Amino acid sequence: MSDQKISISNGKLNVPDMPTIPFIEGDGTGVDIWPASQHVFDAAVEKAYKGKRKINWKEVLAGEKAFNKVGSWMPEETMTVFREYLVGIKGPLTTPVGGGIRSLNVALRQELDLYACVRPVQWFKGVPSPVKEPHKTNMTIFRENTEDIYAGIEFQQGTEDNKKFLDFFKENFSKQFKKIRFPETSGIGIKPVSKEGTERLVRAAIEFAIQHKKPNVTLVHKGNIMKFTEGGFRDWGYALAKNEFGGKEIDGGPWQEINHNGHKIIIKDSIADAFLQQILLRPDEYSVVATLNLNGDYISDALAAIVGGIGIAPGGNINYVTGHAIFEATHGTAP
Repeated sequence: MSDQKISISNGKLNVPDMPTIPFIEGDGTGVDIWPASQHVFDAAVEKAYKGKRKINWKEVLAGEKAFNKVGSWMPEETMTVFREYLVGIKGPLTTPVGGGIRSLNVALRQELDLYACVRPVQWFKGVPSPVKEPHKTNMTIFRENTEDIYAGIEFQQGTEDNKKFLDFFKENFSKQFKKIRFPETSGIGIKPVSKEGTERLVRAAIEFAIQHKKPNVTLVHKGNIMKFTEGGFRDWGYALAKNEFGGKEIDGGPWQEINHNGHKIIIKDSIADAFLQQILLRPDEYSVVATLNLNGDYISDALAAIVGGIGIAPGGNINYVTGHAIFEATHGTAP
């Protein structure tokens, strides 16, 4: 089969009849689920296009399989292939807790700048659920994928880097330094949240709502506590809705209404802990959700539990500008 690549021009993907799609088999259960999944994908394409289109699968290495074969958990060749072919798919990859290597999943997202983790969450009839009315849950989560504490900027307790950082912090920000209760034994992490990162995520969420005629977009945050990071996310999100999509404040704000060719979309926000309660009590009041990295991780898995568990929860890691995307099952490597 010929090597046909997906390309992008003027913001739209150009997909050949027989595109080459790179895949990572994955660790643990990946060995079992990938062959079965591949048969399903091939059968679906055959059913939809009656033989006129096919996928040419191209394996690339990552995780334990890569380490055992070439001595690297994430070979540069794998990154190069994903950059070249734009769209790929992966199985679950091992990430040790505590020490060892950092998350390979996070590395892929950051290296390819896959800034939006898109998680559709919908109940399918017949799937067991722990709630009485799972059919009321139908949301699409847009989780920021490259910033927040998942950026991996950390200083381990007891290391020279940790001491250097704390010495600098104490000398230049003495008031804030006093808020660290036990500085001598503290690990330190940095939480970057940018205006640009917020805007491109919220833009993608609103454009999705417009395209699919969704009724609302909710900005979920902890801005009541983290005012300049999570609070900044909320404020920048509202500003973007107003400046780029013509959002009009409702009763003085901060909620807004966007009118796109007669289709009205409400832009609203919610504190993260309150939102976790609301998805159990009033899930049908929420449609598209835009949130930061850590909140998005918690929220999307909690929602997945409502509709049957993360074992059937899909996810796409997407850069809507460059066209790069890696799709995945969101569960881990364990059975």
